[in-house]
Amino acid sequence: MLVDHFPPLGVRLTTPRLTLRMPSESDLAGLAEAAVAGVHDPTAMPFLEPWTDQPPRRLASGVIRHNWRTMGAWTPESWLFNAVVEFEGRVVGVQDMRGRDFAVRREVGTGSWLTRSVQGRGIGTEMRAAVLHLAFEGLGALEATTEAFETTAASKGVSERLGYRPDGIGYVQVRGERVREVRYRLGRADWERHRTVPVRIEGLEPALPYFGLGDLPA
Repeated sequence: MLVDHFPPLGVRLTTPRLTLRMPSESDLAGLAEAAVAGVHDPTAMPFLEPWTDQPPRRLASGVIRHNWRTMGAWTPESWLFNAVVEFEGRVVGVQDMRGRDFAVRREVGTGSWLTRSVQGRGIGTEMRAAVLHLAFEGLGALEATTEAFETTAASKGVSERLGYRPDGIGYVQVRGERVREVRYRLGRADWERHRTVPVRIEGLEPALPYFGLGDLPA
């Protein structure tokens, strides 16, 4: 089986309502459909890279190719756990977690998107909590970071509910305009104080070397 040769494919996170995992072929089809169905108000752009500003067929293809690229580029020194989020039997978005030189730095960053039809139901908080549990409990992370545009209240609210603290600001260019970006940082102690979502991790042990924690099989 493919997971025997690339164990991160076997990592699964389960919360009361969600399942998170790296995508299968059928998951990618569902993910493309979730993106085409709409992720945000077209008059606003919540992403640094405006990947949703594409016609439907190109958008769907781009979502699939992005997942293939991230899997193909995975190394223990630089990885992106790009998990699809399953809710009520269908794929509704992505919650990613990335690490660079994680074995030394013990720091992760996160990003996400969610199809509009299920927004406003607390799913964004639950799926972020799932990967934070993987980071801190499963991998022994010390800190997690994230960013959000000042105008993206929902994303900022998720970070604040989960215990992140403001960590500075910056300015980026989005659709040709200057946009203020807010940075957040979450330490282990604050994560512990704000743990409210139960999370179960499966399949992590054989994948640990692929996250930089141990030697890869010979």
